[in-house]
Amino acid sequence: MEGLGMMTDGQLIAARDAALEQTRNGPPTAPGNPFFGVGPITDATLDEADSRLRRVEFDHWIEASYRKLDDTGKDLGPFSTAELSRSMHRGYPADAILLDMMRTIHRYFEFPATNRMAVGLGGGHSGFTVCVQHLLNANDASQRVYVDTPRPEQAAAGGAGFFRQSWATQLIEMQRFARQGDEARIHFAPTEGTIPPARELEALGISVFVGVGHETTGANAYTAQDIAHLLDWLAGDPEHRHAVFDATSMLGAMPWPEDTVRAVMAKCCLFMPFQKAIGGISGYFVAAFTPQALALVERNQKNPAWAIPRQLKIAPPLDAKQPLSGQRSVDAGPFYDAQQDRMLGGVINTFSALAFAETTFGLLQAERRVGPVSQMNRRSAANRKLVDDWVAGSALLDLVVQDKDRRGAAVTLLQVTDGEISGSDLHPKIIARSKDLLGYAGITHADGTHEPGLDAARYVNAFPGTPGDYRAWIGGIRAPQDVTALLDNLQYAYLRAKIAVIEEELQRRGAAFDHSPQQRPKTETRDGTFKVLIADAIGLRFGPDGQPDPTEVADYIAAQGGVFHRGSVNAGRPDDDGRIHFFYQPHLSTADALLAEAGDGQYDAVIAAATFIPAQTQFRFGGVRIGAGTGNMGSASWGGPNGEGGDAALMNTPGINSRATAQMAAKALLKVTPDLPVDVLHDRVAAGDFDTGRNLAEYPTAKLEGKRIAILGYGNIGRELARIARAFHMDVVIYARPAHRDNILAEGYHYAETPVAAALGADVLSVHLGLGRQDATTGTYANAGLIDAQVLSALNDGAVLLNYDRGELVRIDALDGALASGKLRHAAIDADMFTAEGQAGGQVTGPMAPYLSLLPRHAGKLELLPHAAADTDHPTRVAGAKQAVDQVIRAIRQRQVTNIKGDLPAGYTLGGTVAPVGVGLVSASDLMQVARDGALMAQLRQASETIAAIVGALDAVSDDRHRARIVTRCRKQLADSILAQKALLEKAGLVAPADKD
Repeated sequence: MEGLGMMTDGQLIAARDAALEQTRNGPPTAPGNPFFGVGPITDATLDEADSRLRRVEFDHWIEASYRKLDDTGKDLGPFSTAELSRSMHRGYPADAILLDMMRTIHRYFEFPATNRMAVGLGGGHSGFTVCVQHLLNANDASQRVYVDTPRPEQAAAGGAGFFRQSWATQLIEMQRFARQGDEARIHFAPTEGTIPPARELEALGISVFVGVGHETTGANAYTAQDIAHLLDWLAGDPEHRHAVFDATSMLGAMPWPEDTVRAVMAKCCLFMPFQKAIGGISGYFVAAFTPQALALVERNQKNPAWAIPRQLKIAPPLDAKQPLSGQRSVDAGPFYDAQQDRMLGGVINTFSALAFAETTFGLLQAERRVGPVSQMNRRSAANRKLVDDWVAGSALLDLVVQDKDRRGAAVTLLQVTDGEISGSDLHPKIIARSKDLLGYAGITHADGTHEPGLDAARYVNAFPGTPGDYRAWIGGIRAPQDVTALLDNLQYAYLRAKIAVIEEELQRRGAAFDHSPQQRPKTETRDGTFKVLIADAIGLRFGPDGQPDPTEVADYIAAQGGVFHRGSVNAGRPDDDGRIHFFYQPHLSTADALLAEAGDGQYDAVIAAATFIPAQTQFRFGGVRIGAGTGNMGSASWGGPNGEGGDAALMNTPGINSRATAQMAAKALLKVTPDLPVDVLHDRVAAGDFDTGRNLAEYPTAKLEGKRIAILGYGNIGRELARIARAFHMDVVIYARPAHRDNILAEGYHYAETPVAAALGADVLSVHLGLGRQDATTGTYANAGLIDAQVLSALNDGAVLLNYDRGELVRIDALDGALASGKLRHAAIDADMFTAEGQAGGQVTGPMAPYLSLLPRHAGKLELLPHAAADTDHPTRVAGAKQAVDQVIRAIRQRQVTNIKGDLPAGYTLGGTVAPVGVGLVSASDLMQVARDGALMAQLRQASETIAAIVGALDAVSDDRHRARIVTRCRKQLADSILAQKALLEKAGLVAPADKD
């Protein structure tokens, strides 16, 4: 195989291994927008979501900008994009839309007011044709043309590329096929893209300078000295010398001093297609002409040398009855005159009004994002230097244009320099395959492994016939980090494609090589046999033996490859089988028993629910608390309840028991509010002692609707209770940290900055704050005693207190006073309570103990539970235990911590948060899981897009008759879609604010 004979199998394998090593860390960060084949002004949306939002924003902009007016000037409402797309492209508002586009382009790029700008059908080639056909005249034997590219098909033109040569060829053909043409009147440059000094142009008798593709191909661009030569030459005879060149890439990417830029805009004719440069719409171009050039056009029309197609005419006939032989003038053409701020003459082509509107909108977006054109130019130059610096540090990619001053600021052309590979037949294959990887196709290796596309850069092909391997428009519209990301991805894609192509060549040769290094290394796992203590019941439903049954969790542990034991590890060490062994001891409760069981590091990790884990217990790989609060997780292995400063990880299972707790709190409230004495009424009905007509008035009550509930805490339980309260049509106010304010308001609740502010005027106070941080010195918790007399006194008289959180949160003396005064008519408390083992009726300890002293005085007003709300639901406990098992396994094997509490120990990675669907805030993993459900997404998309379409139409339409037609036709469709969307969102767990990440 030619070009590969010098490379041995060993050399190819070594090249492949080196590329594997260089890419072992995986792909670099992708650019924000993968499309690098557009001009300096483009729709720089980041992704599909951003693009759709931009489309919605465009619709609003259309409606705000273009209004319907009756014959008295009264505003009748907006034009919509739907109306514009189905209307004629003449008259109002099409004429206004075209005028706005031309005005915006002229203003933003700072064309001088003296220069008029034409609009025509077609792209860059059409714009070039318009300019040269109107400025050149084969009938003028004195006219000489200089072209900034070597003569086509000559050796020097090899680097020009097809497009430059095609435009130069067009000039030759115009002279060659004109009756009085003479191609000898065209002078071609000796080297690509250079402009000779003014005296040389004068000596050649040049009257028109033509630039056939200013840096569009990426091969080269004008230097400041080139432009100085051109401007000097124009200044020598401004009435009879004209310069015209392609500004497709140049707009917003002129790397010259600002006064030079202004001079170019004023003294040169420029043509540019806007099908790629702005808005992503194809089919039209604009061309700016100096007053002197327009005078030349007028003269040429009096003695035309060639027929100009209708769609390219910028000098229509003055008399419409004489389209062929009548006098022509640019004053009747499709020109924007900035001095008069209007379009001159009629638009002879049919254009898309929406396309023009998108151009204006896109340009205004670019101006808002980047700034004025001067800033765009400066950022273009800065990005060019960024490319220079990056390439200088790369051993693989080089700039095709070595002269920094001659390299353009908009287009970058790169070539790969890779030793013998670059000179071999493998090189073009690697480049082609790398572009598959840069896009969405990806590449398949010789062993059948598919490597997905990076979707990092599209349309980075060099123009046909142009030297180099990659070409990308960058300019000033690109953020610097996007430019760096592009270069990183180009290099990575080349190396990965090189691996694949070399593998194919080695396979073709029959050479043996190891496929395994191709795979990226997996995350390092921790092997070995490990022991985990389970210190609480993990099943609350009774089994055949009359005890809580852990079978469901035991089976789950086995399915994960673990081993479940009933009893202590101290009774016998497990086999060294490389598995994780779980030891179930739900009756451990005292500090002494726990220290004896786990005080010497007998276990690697622990799972607990309510049992207090003393500080002296040791668990080198972490612990998981089934539930949210970690106040009982006191082991110093992770730094105590706050999880700070230890060597192990403290984790929890937030949200697992939040619904159970919230529902139990609601049950406590419903027992007393509405305050209908259900038991009394039952007894009277059963005894036949009740007449509905006479006796109902004896039992007045008030419904929950309209009552205010103050919820302290915006955790999972607080949010669940808020949802329940809203279902009862209660007024919900929530106190939480200021960081939660926006989310609370987004959910439609009131936000209170303090507990007192929340309690003010409330009929119910429910506490869900947790104990907060523990002070390492005093051992006290931040929220202990937070519910004091000041908070309780702010409530309405006869309010209800619910504390299904931690007993320590309420000051007992304040509660006693509030119950005695009638400020509170009922209090429901759910707190831990402990008694000495084996001593029924013995000494009571724990947070519940202080409340017992209130019973003699307030027995009928006080309901006490032993922290049963969160921990008596069997499905909840099983789900929490299974999740805790997963967390322990990941922490041990993968060193990954899920639902971390406190500090992340050294050597571990964060695994995010896990919560039941619909509980807690929406995390990135939640949304990713929903997005992977194709059926759900299809239904949700259909419902959401239907709602957006109908609501958008009702908002855009202002005529009541038209609106009534939409209402009649779409009312049921809208109602059905709203209900479907609500159900789908709730099923997906997306009816919640987003978490911090």
